[in-house]
Amino acid sequence: MDKARIIEETAVRIARELNAVAIVVSGELSFEGIDTGVIPIYHSSTRPKRILAHLVMTGKDGKCPVRSLSDQINREVSSNADHLQQAVAIEYVLGKLKGETVIGVVEARGSISIVVHNLDENPLVKAMKKFQERIKPEVMSAIMNISCDIALAGREGKRVGTAFILGDSEEVMKRSHQIIINPYAGHDETYRNLLDKKNWESMKEFAQLDGVFVISDTGLILAAGRYLDVDGKIVDIEKGLGGRHVSAAAISRDTFAIAVVISESGGVIRIYKDAKETICMESLKPAINLSDLIN
Repeated sequence: MDKARIIEETAVRIARELNAVAIVVSGELSFEGIDTGVIPIYHSSTRPKRILAHLVMTGKDGKCPVRSLSDQINREVSSNADHLQQAVAIEYVLGKLKGETVIGVVEARGSISIVVHNLDENPLVKAMKKFQERIKPEVMSAIMNISCDIALAGREGKRVGTAFILGDSEEVMKRSHQIIINPYAGHDETYRNLLDKKNWESMKEFAQLDGVFVISDTGLILAAGRYLDVDGKIVDIEKGLGGRHVSAAAISRDTFAIAVVISESGGVIRIYKDAKETICMESLKPAINLSDLIN
């Protein structure tokens, strides 16, 4: 039996014994032909590394190749583990993972690690759970699905920046006004329900409009193309971010709303609560579930 097969079977055995909710793979292992039962396998791709090139380079510099290789492996495993942690968090916020334990298989050039990851200790998951005090988890999950799609694909081949203001909608509506005709005005709640996936495409389309979305804590879309009437002068956010981020952070300061902002320039998703950036997520693709590919 080859090394890869032994590692794959070991990861599955650990997952079963710990009642893990999933196995997330960061690397090239396929798990093909291995019976995992009800435990899904997710693949999260990372940019390949070049340890061999690094080893040759450090050798020419007169440094110890073995020590350099060790340091490089540690950096790669640490980097891939961070990537894995974010991938797991994304699967959680998208509503795909429910439980406590996830098994990660982290592969770097020449080394493979099996990681037992506790969802409850994941900083992104912790932050997302705090939002449940104000926003229903299914609403947050839906908006993160839409946000990831917009951040990754944009619209019609172009990057799109927008913001979703969630919760405390009565106060948010008082502190904002329309800059265009509200495309949701007068429509039945059926067509304004964020929890109905049939309405997601129209939201992605309206994301191209200037202004923000205003959404209730139960997932009812009240408006798009809304301008926030807030004072952003004393908002402390990352330098270089534009007016959309400033106003989103400010409205989260002046109300109990949660603001989810997608950057047009880089597809980065930032979430503000009480004027503080609580979460910052790069435009990382959700992991691929192998059963989805088979089906």
